[in-house]
Amino acid sequence: MRVSKGTLDRFKMLKTNIWKSMRGGTYIKVVLDNVSMTAHGSVLGASGFDLYEKRDGSEIYVQSLLPPVDGFSIEMIKNGYESVIDFAENKTHELTLNFPRYCTVKELYIGLADGASVLPPEPHKYEKPIIYYGSSITQGGCASRPGNGYQNIISRRLDCNYINLGFSGNAKGEPAIYDYIKDLDMSIFVYDYDHNAPTIEHLRKTHEPMFKAIRKARLDLPIVMMSRPQFILTEAEKERFEIIRTTYQNAVDAGDKNVYFIPGSELMKYAGNDGTVDNCHPNDLGFHSMARVLGDLLEQLLTQGE
Repeated sequence: MRVSKGTLDRFKMLKTNIWKSMRGGTYIKVVLDNVSMTAHGSVLGASGFDLYEKRDGSEIYVQSLLPPVDGFSIEMIKNGYESVIDFAENKTHELTLNFPRYCTVKELYIGLADGASVLPPEPHKYEKPIIYYGSSITQGGCASRPGNGYQNIISRRLDCNYINLGFSGNAKGEPAIYDYIKDLDMSIFVYDYDHNAPTIEHLRKTHEPMFKAIRKARLDLPIVMMSRPQFILTEAEKERFEIIRTTYQNAVDAGDKNVYFIPGSELMKYAGNDGTVDNCHPNDLGFHSMARVLGDLLEQLLTQGE
């Protein structure tokens, strides 16, 4: 994609993906290695970016970096698209750029106005990350834009760091993944494993063993289990719910005082049946409901001992 001469005259080019401070404005260009297109998701959520600025202690949405949709083609997105963001005030801006939910970013270019400087970001209030593990819901599948995944919303609210281990179409409780997770330095583990277990029997054989492996390695770690965020469950889905609830109850009965369970219906209580796009993947309303309910519990856990 060509960059206009006026844009090149205004901005110095930097190749980076993290920055804190800029004056005047910024130019952003991205080249994607692939493009994810789904019938139930947005192009912006899958292939775009959105930008937030910290103002008076809160992160505020500024602008989305929209993939080209006029004369849309996958090759157009893969070859790169660009956006220019102007700031009215010539001062330091602390910014967060949320990456696409589904696409691989091959190249990212950030250009700053002449005289601007780049500084490291301020640390989060809670810097040790919360680890989230789960399916495409955890990945943020049908959020309209990247910053509307429930982890992003919680991070902005609580000023907490996190790592998203959401795997669309995967997350099947494999030993390799829990061997990896148990050794991570984390403040809380959110265990959102249900959807992608291919059968009820597979979920029964893997859900509790994964929990036990992580608990054995991390005796004092707060672990939050969740079931699928739905109000109406089929008989098979009710059976899966009971498998997850049984993992939780067995841990409580064994004396575990740092394990928690949030039913999916509770997660969606502020959205109701309008909280998904397909009776499975949350929309923005559903993600905000999940963030509100889960965020309340995470806030309690993070502030314990302060």
